[in-house]
Amino acid sequence: MHDLPDTDFTQRFIFDNSDVRGELVALEQSYAEVLAKHAYPEPVAQLLGEFMAAAALLVGTLKFDGLLILQARSEGPVPLLMIECSSERDIRGLARYDAARIEPSDGLPQLMPEGTLAMTIDPTNGQRYQGIVALDGNDLSECFSNYFALSEQLGTRFWLRADGTRARGLLLQQLPREMQKDDEDREASWQHITALAQTLKTEELLSLDNETVLHRLYHEDPVRLFDVQPLRFKCSCSRERSARALISLGHEDARLLLTEHGGSVEIDCQFCNQRYLFDSADVEQLFAGAGVDSPSDTRH
Repeated sequence: MHDLPDTDFTQRFIFDNSDVRGELVALEQSYAEVLAKHAYPEPVAQLLGEFMAAAALLVGTLKFDGLLILQARSEGPVPLLMIECSSERDIRGLARYDAARIEPSDGLPQLMPEGTLAMTIDPTNGQRYQGIVALDGNDLSECFSNYFALSEQLGTRFWLRADGTRARGLLLQQLPREMQKDDEDREASWQHITALAQTLKTEELLSLDNETVLHRLYHEDPVRLFDVQPLRFKCSCSRERSARALISLGHEDARLLLTEHGGSVEIDCQFCNQRYLFDSADVEQLFAGAGVDSPSDTRH
């Protein structure tokens, strides 16, 4: 199902008198599809929504063709959060969690203590890049703001919120020096814009449309809002990828797996729960070089 632009999109804006840009994200259908794959406890569903919002905002700041992968890892009740968002704006995500260790009131410090945050840019052509920092903050908004404070020269701030139904986010980022040549003017403007954003209440970000949010914050500052850019949930798993995973095991190990599982192997996608079934004839074809386009391709 393709998401409708009015429920899943990012929207960029700029300040006419300042070297600052912004972006807003709204996710509903894609968020619902990610949550539908697993029975996430409420605090985990909220974290996952905020992580999705961050990924969608970040894809808008990067000029590349390929895949953005966000991962947060910890030894706590949530050992993994993972979101993938492509430059085509297809998004998918998952979390691992230990429900027995999670309380309804838990926030990020309880769910992911001593965690790490990794951002990987995997371009279609070119060098893969990864940055890893401590998951440092009381919530994911602080963590991403701190990530950029460590890794980028330009000021960048995030506000991320999710409630199990909607995930929303706001990004503000300084632009290279153009209109504001004076350091003090530039810094004063950045402080003014971020201080106003700080007054935005959670329920306002989650419920108000973008025009209203910007008017609420910046009615005295000239702001230009651009067209929406739709996003959608889409999983990149396929029978072909699953077949490649089997081939990577080697012929003997693949046969052993068949024996252990009663003559057929099921490969499950952890992102979307799709299942791909391979029997002994499929496996022999794979290793005979026949590829994955076998008559059993229709079997899931």
